[in-house]
This record gives sequence, C-alpha cells and structure tokens, in this order.
Amino acid sequence: MAINKKVPLRKCVATGEMLPKKEMIRVVRSKEGEVSVDISGKKPGRGAYVSKSEKAIEIARKKNVLGHQLDVKIPEEIYDELILLIRRESII
Repeated sequence: MAINKKVPLRKCVATGEMLPKKEMIRVVRSKEGEVSVDISGKKPGRGAYVSKSEKAIEIARKKNVLGHQLDVKIPEEIYDELILLIRRESII
C-alpha cells in the first residue's frame, strides 16, 4: 500500500494561485526591516510567496503586492533578483 505524502501548498500573493511550495519563491522581511529573497525557504522573518513566473513578478511589482504583504518598501533590486532567479532556473 503506497502512502501519499502531503505536498505543502502556498498562495501566490500576486496571482492568488495555490501552488506547491517548491514552485514558489519566498521573499522575507527580517525583524530589522531588511528584505531579501529566501531561496531555501527557511530564513526567519515575515515571508510572502510569489510564483516562479515573470508574469507573477511583474504583477507583484506593478501592484506593490509584496510591499503590502511585508509592510515595507520593496527595493527594485529584489524584483530584478527574482526575475534573474526564474530565468536562471528555466535555463537549467
């Protein structure tokens, strides 16, 4: 008898889709207010998940969804880093 393992789902803040955690990128705000991309998904702090698609990143940038979720201004470098990660992963 095969045991089905439960796949953790997370909601994309940009599109509202529920996707497996592995298909998402976590952006985290530390207690000091620093915002960073959390590739491992284990950094301490307040986190928000975005789908691994350039479309979702552009929606998040345009509507400032990450800023609202994390209660902090998101630097443009974070969005650039997210897009770079997605492009790098699509090449591999």
